[in-house]
Amino acid sequence: MVTNYLHRPLFDRLIDALAPGGALIYETFAVGNESVGKPSNPVFLLRPGELLDAVRGRLRVIAFEDGFLDAPRPAFVQQICAVHEAKAANSMLTIGNIPPPSGPPRYALGG
Repeated sequence: MVTNYLHRPLFDRLIDALAPGGALIYETFAVGNESVGKPSNPVFLLRPGELLDAVRGRLRVIAFEDGFLDAPRPAFVQQICAVHEAKAANSMLTIGNIPPPSGPPRYALGG
């Protein structure tokens, strides 16, 4: 989980560090934030769709948002939750006498 921090060279390392079934939850400031406060330096602001591009082809996106938050203070942010899906060989593992679930994995959604 990463919040309010952006160092682009770490994207690959964070994704590579995820175990099968692991989740990446990332939220930080995006372009537009310079109009409401700090950070305002473009080096520290995500470009449109940048978090999606960072995980594309490597993780399954569960949720993504790119927009404006009023609280706790006005900010333009991007948020993503993406999972490293287990390879087919790993999905055949059983725990005790319980077989693995059939079909695609299910992720509970709030709301």
